[in-house]
Amino acid sequence: MRRWRGQGDTPADLGRTVVTVGMYDGVHRGHQQLIGTAVARARALGRPCVLVTFDPHPTEVVRPGSHPAILTSLDRKAELVAGLGVDGMCVLPFTPEFSRLTPEEFAHGVLVEHLHASMVVVGENFTYGHKAAGTVTSLTQEGRRFGFAVEGVPLAGDASADGEVTISSTYIRACVAAGDMESAARALGRPHRVDGVVVRGDRRGRELGYPTANVETPPFTAIPADGVYAGHLVARDPSGATLGSAPAAISVGTNPTFQGSRRTVEAHVLDFAGDLYGEHVGVEFVSRLRPMTAFTGVDELVTAMADDVTRTRTVLGLPPAG
Repeated sequence: MRRWRGQGDTPADLGRTVVTVGMYDGVHRGHQQLIGTAVARARALGRPCVLVTFDPHPTEVVRPGSHPAILTSLDRKAELVAGLGVDGMCVLPFTPEFSRLTPEEFAHGVLVEHLHASMVVVGENFTYGHKAAGTVTSLTQEGRRFGFAVEGVPLAGDASADGEVTISSTYIRACVAAGDMESAARALGRPHRVDGVVVRGDRRGRELGYPTANVETPPFTAIPADGVYAGHLVARDPSGATLGSAPAAISVGTNPTFQGSRRTVEAHVLDFAGDLYGEHVGVEFVSRLRPMTAFTGVDELVTAMADDVTRTRTVLGLPPAG
């Protein structure tokens, strides 16, 4: 998949395209349905499918200080949409100047002049342009004027205990913040994952017999509620591509037993004793085992950690330790 940033770097040989536009944070099941429609239309027309997304999140520019938690980094988003058949991903810097483009300026400048759109596929609730004034209806009108077709795809839903829930990034962020990884995974179509780099921590886990990879994540990453989770540590190359995974018991929190103050994500990889410092990794959260607890002493903590590992094996369907 080709990938570029900014309109000025649009490949000169792109030709006419089928374009889909959105933040696509999470690339959840609703996004997958929409992107799948765009890819199918592109294949039928014999044209490349280009996905347009934004960085930073528009909310941070429109309402500074309100940046939402991010479900997928740009590298992870690129990996996921490439897997869905997208041919190119264009990341547009969302600046105050860009936010002031009128819907007509966005349609003509971005979709027509730079991406040569023959068709645009978006969600039925898609908005664009200054103050989100543009809608699918106005985009359809712009398409008639500038020579591209428009298709609005219905939103996807998911049955839950509370009835039908519209699958959205906002809903998934709420699930993650509550530690409800099962609901998040149903909406995403896969376990929620945070990416980062393994850095040196207090090395306390190693001293207790449970060494952990201390994963430093980018700002605004959607980190689950404090607690202990069953999941996986995923190996990545520096470009973000997934290389493989291993089962892990994962701790999120401030290590209250030792009066910690910094919130960390630490993964104890089962049956592994190697050095991961400096490695690019992902942490996948499958299920929350328990809340974060301040234990009365080290022995009680070590007993709980042993139980966490045993329960992780059970949740992940692994045999008991040999």
